[in-house]
Amino acid sequence: MQQDSAGTTPLQLLGVLACLVAYGLVVVYSAVQGNETYSFTRQLTGIGIGAILMLIISRMDYRQLAGYTTLLLIVNIVLILSPHLPVIGVESHGARSWINLGMRLQPGEFAKITVILLDAGLIARYGAQLDDFREYLKVLGIMAVPFLCIMTQPDLGTGLVYLFIDAVALVMGGARLRHLLITLAAFIALIAAVFALDEVLKGATGQYHLLKDYQRSRLFVFMNQGEDSSDSGYNLKQAMIAVGSGGFLGKGFGNATQSSLGFVPEAPTDFIFCVLAEQFGFVGAVALLGLYLALVIFSIRIARNAADLHGTLIVACIVGMWLFQILENVGMNIGLMPITGIPLPFMSYGTSFMLVNFMLVGLIWSVYARRGA
Repeated sequence: MQQDSAGTTPLQLLGVLACLVAYGLVVVYSAVQGNETYSFTRQLTGIGIGAILMLIISRMDYRQLAGYTTLLLIVNIVLILSPHLPVIGVESHGARSWINLGMRLQPGEFAKITVILLDAGLIARYGAQLDDFREYLKVLGIMAVPFLCIMTQPDLGTGLVYLFIDAVALVMGGARLRHLLITLAAFIALIAAVFALDEVLKGATGQYHLLKDYQRSRLFVFMNQGEDSSDSGYNLKQAMIAVGSGGFLGKGFGNATQSSLGFVPEAPTDFIFCVLAEQFGFVGAVALLGLYLALVIFSIRIARNAADLHGTLIVACIVGMWLFQILENVGMNIGLMPITGIPLPFMSYGTSFMLVNFMLVGLIWSVYARRGA
């Protein structure tokens, strides 16, 4: 297999991927108490199907996939809003984020792929016009549609991922710093307005209307750590205890008492990192971050040698999304970031999440395969 000028091949990328997936399987198996065989088998099935989808997508031309911006926008809307359908939509944890097609899937996860392709297509098409603030606003408005749709579920964690993908695409596309700062200021002002209006509604009606109780609780806990030991505060406290108790070398495989005794909530998904840190300690956590660093470096090399802006943008958005998810998940496990429910790439338990990440590797491979075209 030929290498690019930086010496990167998909085999190197796949080698890192194999290590991450194997590591994740070990941790997931230990994190799911009383149902290890079923969960392990289901995760392994997701990996197998994901590998097949990765190979299929790697054979496709990414330029054709990203070239139909209108169609991609429609697909985004349909995917994200599908959980609202009465027959197949499923509500879980206060959000309608799932559909049941014989197996439960999360369309918002699959929409990450179409968001990346949509953003790459928009920037490749309108990038030269982004200096014009009106054109910038037009592109920004189209990019905002998936976020607005996902908030109807609501799924703030996935919505933040969409926004970060948008930000990466705009920065890589050469948007003016002034325009980006105006957008950031407007977004912060909007968040403040939502909180203020919700307080007004609370005073008038006795209850909040715009934000879910768990969303307010998570933000409060992040800003006032140590003052709340229940619900979201309890989750954070137990996760930090698990990380700290792992020490330098960890307690050993299967000896994560915080998760095995049920103290850590959502151990196989949102809090998989603290399970890993408790069992394998600081060394195990650094090993995981080292694998992620290799994944990012190999992907960036492929992006730099892409045949066109389309390819560079696609890989850059994928890498940016992975980095955001890694920093947020690890950060929320150690109290540096608010709890959002964002899982850890290739590690957290979940069929939809695993399938999507494998498909994204397929897109990167597609970009590599056409680097000389």
